[in-house]
Amino acid sequence: MRSRWRISRTSFAITPRNVFVTGATGYLGRPLVAELVARGHTVRALVRPGGSGRLPAGAEPVEGNALAASSFASDVAPSDTIVHLVGTPRPSPAKVAQFRAIDFASIEATVTAAQQSAVQHLVYISVAHPAPIMQAYIAVRQAGEALIHASGVPATILRPWYVLGPGHRWPYVLLPLYRVLNWIPQTRQAAQRLGLVTRRQMLGALIHAVEHPVTDVRVITVPEIRATGSA
Repeated sequence: MRSRWRISRTSFAITPRNVFVTGATGYLGRPLVAELVARGHTVRALVRPGGSGRLPAGAEPVEGNALAASSFASDVAPSDTIVHLVGTPRPSPAKVAQFRAIDFASIEATVTAAQQSAVQHLVYISVAHPAPIMQAYIAVRQAGEALIHASGVPATILRPWYVLGPGHRWPYVLLPLYRVLNWIPQTRQAAQRLGLVTRRQMLGALIHAVEHPVTDVRVITVPEIRATGSA
C-alpha cells in the first residue's frame, strides 16, 4: 500500500534531513514517515509507550507524551527538523475542549522542545482562514501559529482546509459547488483559500517543506499545497 502514496523523486540531489515527527502513526503521519525514510532521511518518531509497532519500517521510535515537552525534548537532538502532526481526529464544532487540550497543548510542547533542542526548522499544519465555520478550531490553530512566530524557530506553516483521502471522502460531493464558486469573481478567492486538497498533495507539500527548510517563517496556502504537492 505504501507505493500508492509514493511521492516522485526529484532529479537533483536532496540533502538528507534528520527529522523528528510527532503524530507519526496518524492519517498523515504514517505515510509521511514511510516516504521520508524511502527518500533517505533519518526519521525519529514520538510514540506513546508501546506504540512503536505502528511505525513504518526504518523509523526509530521515541516514547513520550506529545502534550508534555519534558517527556521528549531531551530526545529531539540530533534532529534538525520537527514535523508536528498531532491534533484532534476529525475536527468538528463538538470538539472545542479537545482543540485546547490536544491541538494547542501539543504545539506548545513541540515549540518548547524545538527551542530547547536548537532545531533548525519546524513544520506545522494549521488551517485555512478566515472561514465561515469551525471558528474554535481556527482560533486554536492561529494560536499555534502565534506561538511559532514568537518562538524565533524557523518554520513552515501549511494551511489546508480539508484533506481528502481514505475515510475522508465525503467532501467530494462539494466539488461541483467549488467549481461554481471558482467561476464567480466575488467568491473565487475564498473558494481557492478554502479548497480541498488530497492526502497525496499534502504529503508532497510536507516533504517539500522538510527538504526545503527556511530561515524565517513561511506560510503555504491551499493553491501552493496543490502546486508543490503535485510536482
